[in-house]
Amino acid sequence: MEYYNKDEARMRMNRYGAEGRPFLFLIDYAMRACVVEPLEEVDPTRLLYAIGGRTNAFALGDETPEFVWKPRFVTQAEYDRGFEVVATHLRAGNSYLVNLTYETPVTCNLTLREVFDRTEARYKVWFDDRFVCFSPERFVRIGAEGRISTFPMKGTIDAVLPEAERRVLEDAKEAAEHATIVDLLRNDLNRVAQGVRVERYRYVDQVATHAGELLQVSSEISGQLRANWRDHVGSILFELLPAGSVTGAPKRRTLEIIAEAETYDRGYYTGVCGLFDGRELESGVMIRFLERRPGAERGEYLFKSGGGVTFRSDRAAEYAEMKQKVYVPLRGNDTDR
Repeated sequence: MEYYNKDEARMRMNRYGAEGRPFLFLIDYAMRACVVEPLEEVDPTRLLYAIGGRTNAFALGDETPEFVWKPRFVTQAEYDRGFEVVATHLRAGNSYLVNLTYETPVTCNLTLREVFDRTEARYKVWFDDRFVCFSPERFVRIGAEGRISTFPMKGTIDAVLPEAERRVLEDAKEAAEHATIVDLLRNDLNRVAQGVRVERYRYVDQVATHAGELLQVSSEISGQLRANWRDHVGSILFELLPAGSVTGAPKRRTLEIIAEAETYDRGYYTGVCGLFDGRELESGVMIRFLERRPGAERGEYLFKSGGGVTFRSDRAAEYAEMKQKVYVPLRGNDTDR
């Protein structure tokens, strides 16, 4: 399995698309170490996926009966250092929305492969025993007739809170953040498609986690590609990257702010994964991400998470949201936390 830079990956995807040849892809946040493999050549000892109803994974056997999950969060003061960098740029008008993320060390009694097997998510990837991703967020879907849709996800709340759905939908900060991302992605789609419009605005999905239920708010934006879109499928995707929902607006300046505020390399976190089946394409944003660093002790991982910061943001609330997203969507909820 080889790694490709942005240009190499784009050309490889365009070629497979023109041939109608199914392929799988992983694109890292910086677009420097992309994986593009014909589906029949994907090595399941190195890469497992469950995307769009397709998978190359089979359960390993009995599930571990107990789940141990012990995060060690950065302190509020440590979070505030990055938050203040972002807030300074927001006050200066350099950005309207910045997605600020952090690493959380986690102790877990499962291997990354066991986490892959025991989680439920729309998009799952286990790669080289380096990381596992269990993401609820779709990036783009392209139907057989060339209808392209993107589904930004912005707005999270604990589902057990009283009137949780009403609260998240009426929250002024969440509404402004969501509107900014919808506008950004509508403009992104306009670069590759015609007749772009918002099909659904701020609908709510429920996500099960090992710590309880969350509500998450999404929208759907669609447009129409040209009839020969498969010949340019890689070019179309890279025109839209990195994903607006995990960067901010305006995108180019916000990427510079993220690089200044964050103290680590995102790697594949907030990149995209996807599958082209020869006719259609399905892809997800790689959020909800657990990583093992080389040389780490058994059971020691890093979980990467964050959220969007606007001029309306409260630093304590954003810190709490970052922590709330450090979860695993297990099939069962036997937990020692």
